[in-house]
Amino acid sequence: MLRQGSSDDIEDVSLFDADDEVSRRSKKSKIRHPVASFFHLFFRVSAIVVYLLCELLTSSFIACMVTIILLLSCDFWAVKNVTGRLMVGLRWWNQVDDDGRSHWKFESRKVSAQGHKTSSESESRIFWLGLITCPIIWVIFAFSALFSFKVKWLAVVMMGVVLQGANLYGYIRCKVGSRKNLTSMATSYLGKQFLRQTVAKEDQTTS
Repeated sequence: MLRQGSSDDIEDVSLFDADDEVSRRSKKSKIRHPVASFFHLFFRVSAIVVYLLCELLTSSFIACMVTIILLLSCDFWAVKNVTGRLMVGLRWWNQVDDDGRSHWKFESRKVSAQGHKTSSESESRIFWLGLITCPIIWVIFAFSALFSFKVKWLAVVMMGVVLQGANLYGYIRCKVGSRKNLTSMATSYLGKQFLRQTVAKEDQTTS
């Protein structure tokens, strides 16, 4: 009887652990901040769509330029101050001390005491996909405007590159760490590649 009761207890605990595992996976895949996720993509995607379709929608360059700059500005503010903090737990800002010196702060949210991440995997994918893809598209637009001699659009495109590139750089600094960490990571990566090439050459010579 005692043996049977102990086996029942073990089975109950395993079932509860399985339920906890399922609930933990659902929390990771669930979008906790749908409004922030929507506006994280809305402004930057809208700016790209307006840039592509502006000549079809209206013949006024000033109206298109103002609309795109407003969308880019709203995107810069929303991503820098809201979506990065809510979706991935990262934030960066500039602080001026009493001596008038400017200091850039890059912070990341600490992991909880249980060791679980506070942001879901779905929100993290949405955040980084939008953060990386859109600046690349604006760089393509910049080369296109430059080679097609659309000088009037070049200023608008460079505004998109600068604003969205600034957020990308800031959040990479938050994710990776300080500039020293970036340098050390690049150095270690190059060292590993050089070591692999050396080992490959030695294998070829010995064979």
